[in-house]
Amino acid sequence: MYIVLYVVLAIVGLFILLALIAPKKYKVNRSIIINKPLPEVFQYLKHIKNQDNWSPWKKKDPDMKQEFIGNDGEIGFIVKWDGNKEVGLGEQEITNIIDNDRVEARLRFFKPWKSESDAATSVEDVGNGKTKVTWGFSGVNKVPANIFMMLYNVDKHVGKDFEEGLASLKEILEN
Repeated sequence: MYIVLYVVLAIVGLFILLALIAPKKYKVNRSIIINKPLPEVFQYLKHIKNQDNWSPWKKKDPDMKQEFIGNDGEIGFIVKWDGNKEVGLGEQEITNIIDNDRVEARLRFFKPWKSESDAATSVEDVGNGKTKVTWGFSGVNKVPANIFMMLYNVDKHVGKDFEEGLASLKEILEN
């Protein structure tokens, strides 16, 4: 009887310890230099529908179902998607636009698991008609999900998708 109690207490103690030391937040972003002036790059980026042309997730499921609500390129615009198991089910809503600086959005994923993240695409003039684009997202790892994040490197996994997407964006805008 005492052995079972000790085992249960040890498991509960380990769970609490892991929950305390596991990462509470995550942030992933990547950047690329595009050989186009900032206003031109920003005008393209602020329209979420343009992501269909360069998003790595659209390439993973070109047949995903999408629904658009509101005016693209304006605060409150929402794109909803329902795709294969690589893409899942979710939505993205533009929450803030700072002209020629950044577009902020809220990502809500419903499948394959529920989560919410803050996404941002920002631009910076680096001179000579070139623009640095930074694309990324961040969020909070809630218990017990934060324990599993000790085994899953979000930056490594999603970072390569951001790199692929930014490379496609660069190709589109420079051609």
